[in-house]
Amino acid sequence: MTTTRAAIVFFLFPMAFGYAQSQDTLHLWPNKVPNEVHPKSTPVQTPDTSRAVIRITEITNPKLTIFKPKKGKGNHGAIIIAPGGGYQYLAINIEGSEIAEWLNMLGYTAFVLEYRTPNNRLGALNDIQRAIRMVRNKAKDFDLHANKIGVMGFSAGGNLSLLASTNYLQDSYKKQDDIDLESCRPDFTILMYPYYVKNDPQASVLTEVQFHKGMPPMFLFGTFDDFLVEGFFDIAKSIKEMGTPLQMHLYERGGHGYGLRVGNPAAEQWPPLVENWLQQVFQE
Repeated sequence: MTTTRAAIVFFLFPMAFGYAQSQDTLHLWPNKVPNEVHPKSTPVQTPDTSRAVIRITEITNPKLTIFKPKKGKGNHGAIIIAPGGGYQYLAINIEGSEIAEWLNMLGYTAFVLEYRTPNNRLGALNDIQRAIRMVRNKAKDFDLHANKIGVMGFSAGGNLSLLASTNYLQDSYKKQDDIDLESCRPDFTILMYPYYVKNDPQASVLTEVQFHKGMPPMFLFGTFDDFLVEGFFDIAKSIKEMGTPLQMHLYERGGHGYGLRVGNPAAEQWPPLVENWLQQVFQE
């Protein structure tokens, strides 16, 4: 698995700036974008390319970019990927397209979510709820099982995925069409070094995480040297209190924002753990 994963990263990155040009996309809001004051426009790539990461921002026309497994290799499961970036930008390759390509090799159809940034948490929650509904609504079109649609989030995207997994009982936007008649509850959730602050002062009533019984099974991964590690413990404690199935892994080193990148000790550890956990979830 490690050798294959390394090959994905090294072959993909030289083409990274052409990300999504040959991929199919689904725009979430064909009509009016809720809770958005700016007109629809093309995302802007930031000048910061440190650590070989592509960062995009000023997202006002949210969309899903679709990554399909090879023909005949799919397992009918879908995973919506929410990249991180502190709700300021999206690390669209290291926590988006590179993850999607890896999931394709496991048989999953992956959807990279471009949710609204910067500084629009309510808009981002609108987007992930709509994304789950849209994939579920179009499950037959993509040869998917409508009850095997999960979310996978990194850093701030982990926070957003946690929100999708806890706050699904209340719509964050007014229904627009038949797609919004679908459930926005994910069937399983993967949280990778997620951002989480208990009683977050930056959260509103709608964007404050509301833990409760009935949440989907969750996978939680982090490292002790991550500056967000306190949130890791708070998430785990709250999930346990609700009796939600949880598999958690906390490693000593790795820091934050590593994705699948070769050379990071945590990045070497989590892929087989996620793969095995997903197999268990799909057998239930």
